[in-house]
Amino acid sequence: MSDWNQQIIDEFRANGGRVGGQFTGASLILLHHRGRRSGREFVAPLAYQPVEGRDDAILVVASMAGAPVHPEWYHNLLAAGKAQVETGTETYEATVRDLPGAERDEAFERIVARFPGFRDYERKTAGIRTIPVLELTRA
Repeated sequence: MSDWNQQIIDEFRANGGRVGGQFTGASLILLHHRGRRSGREFVAPLAYQPVEGRDDAILVVASMAGAPVHPEWYHNLLAAGKAQVETGTETYEATVRDLPGAERDEAFERIVARFPGFRDYERKTAGIRTIPVLELTRA
């Protein structure tokens, strides 16, 4: 794990799920997942958006800051079909669903309205990959 991620994780845990700097005011989670090959536990700090009209599900974006490949956590979640979500006040089990086609596109547009930086990531990956949107539902 990068030092940058570890600093965010430490700040998140020390402040009940709140982080400053470029993440001031952002909704963040710590996503716990197991390596599909190694079996090791990993933690990824991610921005999330609640699913409209539901209190049991959130959306996360596998952008990897516009890298040409999907993040490893994305592959790990798809392989496992589940994850743990740490909110700062609780940790819970969640099921994972990769949103398909138009459902993904609509969700991505709602996320971009809240987090405009994802549009830049989309531009970086144009013609290379479609950035996945995952729904994490409390198990």
